[in-house]
Amino acid sequence: MFINYAYAQAAGAAVSKPGFLEQMFPLIFMFVVLYFILIRPQSKKESQRKDFLSKVKRGDSVLTSGGILGTVNGMTDKFVTLEVSEGVNIKVLKNQLVGLLAGEAK
Repeated sequence: MFINYAYAQAAGAAVSKPGFLEQMFPLIFMFVVLYFILIRPQSKKESQRKDFLSKVKRGDSVLTSGGILGTVNGMTDKFVTLEVSEGVNIKVLKNQLVGLLAGEAK
């Protein structure tokens, strides 16, 4: 009853195994694809964000991640003081700034 199965398994043993590079090719291919789809765009976006945060200056109209529009009134290393209305200033983390606005806040 089980003898036929044993012969069938023995016949497949004559097939040669793939080499090391043939085994690693799918993994290398997946890493390259993931690099170009996930890692590279994310690092590019992060460098643009760092560049933006370094160029923010007093008088710029900015948007925060919470949706607050304001004009930069003062800055330190970690905090930015925004004027959201005439005479109303708030202090937010510098990392919370999302982008510059082209005059919509005024």
